[in-house]
Amino acid sequence: MNTAPLAFNNTVLRDGHQSLAATRMTTSQMLPAVADLDSLGFNALETWGGATIDSCLRYLAENPFDRLDALKKLSPKTPHMMLLRGQNIVQYTSFPDDVVRAFVLAAAKHGMNIFRIFDALNDTRNLKTAIAAVKEARQHAQGVICYTTSPVHTVEGFIQLGVELEEMGCDSVCIKDMAGLISPSVTYDLVKELKARLKIPVILHSHSTAGMAAASYYAACEAGVDVVDTSIAPFANGTGQPDTVLMMSMLERSPRCPHYKLDTLTKLRNHFEKVYVELSSFTSHTNEKVDSDILCFQVPGGMLSNFKNQLKEQGMADKWDEVMLEIPYVRKCLGWIPLVTPTSQIVGTQAMLNVKFGRWKMISQPAMDVVLGKYGRPPGPVDVNLLEEVKKKSGHFPIEGRPADLLEPRMEKIKEELASKNLPSTDEAAVLYAMFPIETERVLTGKATPEKPPAKPSSPPAASSSTSTDGHGKKAHNLVLTINGAKHEVTVEEV
Repeated sequence: MNTAPLAFNNTVLRDGHQSLAATRMTTSQMLPAVADLDSLGFNALETWGGATIDSCLRYLAENPFDRLDALKKLSPKTPHMMLLRGQNIVQYTSFPDDVVRAFVLAAAKHGMNIFRIFDALNDTRNLKTAIAAVKEARQHAQGVICYTTSPVHTVEGFIQLGVELEEMGCDSVCIKDMAGLISPSVTYDLVKELKARLKIPVILHSHSTAGMAAASYYAACEAGVDVVDTSIAPFANGTGQPDTVLMMSMLERSPRCPHYKLDTLTKLRNHFEKVYVELSSFTSHTNEKVDSDILCFQVPGGMLSNFKNQLKEQGMADKWDEVMLEIPYVRKCLGWIPLVTPTSQIVGTQAMLNVKFGRWKMISQPAMDVVLGKYGRPPGPVDVNLLEEVKKKSGHFPIEGRPADLLEPRMEKIKEELASKNLPSTDEAAVLYAMFPIETERVLTGKATPEKPPAKPSSPPAASSSTSTDGHGKKAHNLVLTINGAKHEVTVEEV
């Protein structure tokens, strides 16, 4: 049994505000807290990756590498950790191996130490390149088990995945419970068996959305887990990770209880309470409370605050319950895929389209790509009727093999394109441009401006749509959809 003190990672600078404030914390709001965070002796500070890179470029007019440099300078003692979406890097689609490798090496050059690498489908073929790149950079590769529940997911299956990740060369394994679904009893069994079978550390990451995370962390501690993720209130609890002080109190009588200075934690909480007020346009009381409905919907905490904003933009704030009820149905049809970026956004967007237009009347391209195997191998079978509909609409059949094997190298072409625009053609610029070309160009040319925080509406905004008729008398709806931050003008005709 593990008797060493339990270690905490701190997520306030990444998942804390991604889960509770739509990833809108700016670098300037972080900097006053960084030295104090560094002084506490956390196992790691999660400072980068996930949605933060997209948010820096799209909303905050910041260069993500500049943020990493600034944070690393003020916190040199504590390892920095980032969330990496495997072959998707920090975007929503697969990228060629050379782009993945270049991104990892650039991040390591700027001081990133621990790369928490996951694939939304738990398809380890999509982790191979990223793991190899991290090892090449001589940094820490943390493989991820995306935890979820469904008829095709079992504890033994997750254990086998953990064994495979160790065999692939991972330095540690993280159980990533992105929606706060894991119960204390399942946590105990899964952690205990992983610790028995693996020689590398085991980490547990969860969200307090359903109210179980703190209790599951306690169970994990009893089972021998090495590290858990905590945050700092008010960017904690609710859809975020359990608060650091809360977890210390829960473990008070445990011989494994860690000791982080309470006066420093109080100082940090006072700072982040001010930041939380400054970001009030992006926070929601709904995200701060326990919601057991999440056990049915399985929407990750990091998605909830962003998804609420998207529904408001579409004039569908009043359809929240309907969309949430549609999510499990869409997930089942797509092969019981886990809900974690990018699949959570794909399923959520498709559920919204199903509610707005009727089931499968409009199928998003990313949903088609899941069906066609372009994101990897789903854990369960895709609905037969949906598969036939996608084959008919797309004219394609599902692919075989690793999706990235079908992608041509891109780094040299990207650098040539940047040079033709008189933009920097460094690896840093190229990997950002590969994922977010419009936003990156604006930042590199100094034309980007931070978004103005929206006023909280007193009533749902009107839908951004208009209706006309085609030449046969059928209604056609003209809409503007925002998907993953990009606006798309679409016309949907009755059939």
